[in-house]
Amino acid sequence: QVELVESGGGLVQAGGSLRLSCSASGLPDYDYAMGWFRQAPGKGREWVACIGWAGSARYFADSVKGRFTILKEDRYVSTVFLQMNSLKPEDTAMYYCAARKSYCRKAWDEFNYWGQGTQVTVSP
Repeated sequence: QVELVESGGGLVQAGGSLRLSCSASGLPDYDYAMGWFRQAPGKGREWVACIGWAGSARYFADSVKGRFTILKEDRYVSTVFLQMNSLKPEDTAMYYCAARKSYCRKAWDEFNYWGQGTQVTVSP
């Protein structure tokens, strides 16, 4: 049984930092790309970042480029982190991690496995 569990969300002031974690278990292979998405109230699910299965390919949405980074604990999918710096109130959302086979994509419906989400709230 595949399980993705996010943690690390919370309340932070603008300009602060948070580090989200996604712990993955039960994936049938090791070569999964891991993505982060977010969804604010009343808005659609937005792609934030993705790291390829080998860990070398990393992609970021323009809205977070230069502020967020994504990294894997090791080559094999176990734990993926989203380091968020210089947070802004517009970063407030529920953050989800997701997994898909092999390569990164930006569309949420191309990811097969999802976590339950962790809330990030950035106060002005």
